[in-house]
Amino acid sequence: MLRADLLRRTFSNMPVLHTRRLMLRRMCRADADDMFEYSCMPETTRYLTWDPHPDRRYTARYLSYLATKYSEGSFFDWGVVLRSEKKLIGTCGFTRFSEENDSAECGYVINPRYWGYGFAPEALTEVMRFGFSTLGLHRIECRYMIGNEKSRRVMEKVGMRYEGTFRESMLIDGEYKTIGVCSILRDEFRPR
Repeated sequence: MLRADLLRRTFSNMPVLHTRRLMLRRMCRADADDMFEYSCMPETTRYLTWDPHPDRRYTARYLSYLATKYSEGSFFDWGVVLRSEKKLIGTCGFTRFSEENDSAECGYVINPRYWGYGFAPEALTEVMRFGFSTLGLHRIECRYMIGNEKSRRVMEKVGMRYEGTFRESMLIDGEYKTIGVCSILRDEFRPR
C-alpha cells in the first residue's frame, strides 16, 4: 500500500529519470528562463488551471517556492530536460495521490515549440514506469479539458483508456469546464 512516508522520502530526494532523449529532474531557479519561455504563452495555458506567467521574476519566485516543496517531499513534478540541448522544455509528474487506493493522477506541460516530437508521451511513460515499479501504484489517471484533443492523444499513445467525462466539473476563470479522464492499470502498462 502507498504510504505518505514513502512519498516524502522519495520526493524529498527527487530521483533523476532518463529516457532516450530526455532527463527528468528536480527543477531549480536556474530554469527560470527556459520555464518562462513557455509559461508566458497563452497557447501553453489555454487548457490548464493556471494563467500565463506575467514576467520572468514571477517564474523565478515560483521556482524558489518549489525548492521548499521539494525539500518537504510534497511536490511530485519533474522538469523535462531535452538532453541534446540541456534545456528545460516542460514538466511531467504526479499531481495527486490516493494512498488508500494505490492510485495517482499525472499531468504534463510541454513548451509549444517542442510539440509534435513525442516528448510528452516519452516523459509520461517514464513517470508511469516509476509510479508502477517504484511506488507500487495500481492505477494512474490523467485528466484533460474537453477540446484539448492533443492531450488526450498523448494519454492514448501511452496506453491509457478513455473512461468518460465529468460535465462542467471545474470552474476556471468563471467558466465551467468539462473534464475527460483516461487511465491505465499496472497490469496494462507496456512501456515502449
